[in-house]
Amino acid sequence: QVQLVESGGGLVQAGDSLRLSCAASGRTISTYSMAWFRQAPGKEREFVASIGWSGAWTLYADSVKGRFTISRDNAKNEVYLQMNSLKPEDTAAYYCAAGTTTYPFWGHGTQVTVSS
Repeated sequence: QVQLVESGGGLVQAGDSLRLSCAASGRTISTYSMAWFRQAPGKEREFVASIGWSGAWTLYADSVKGRFTISRDNAKNEVYLQMNSLKPEDTAAYYCAAGTTTYPFWGHGTQVTVSS
């Protein structure tokens, strides 16, 4: 089992930046792909970004491409999401997930609110 705890959310203005962190415990995440998802009020959870176990590949949703960067530090058992040029439509709860072909392990989320 992997336990995931997100942090770094908050209230910011449009154009600002935030860096989310996801700390894992229970076992190493070095063999897992890691991902960030988000869910806005009244909407379904959506994919934001993912990264391979070694960091060799990354994927992004079109809505965040060029603004968000996912990274990982396997030695620290952590994953990050650097979010730049934030927009009000980025407002959501952000969740970290771990897995291989699917993501069975999830954190409880951290709230990001972007005011216009």
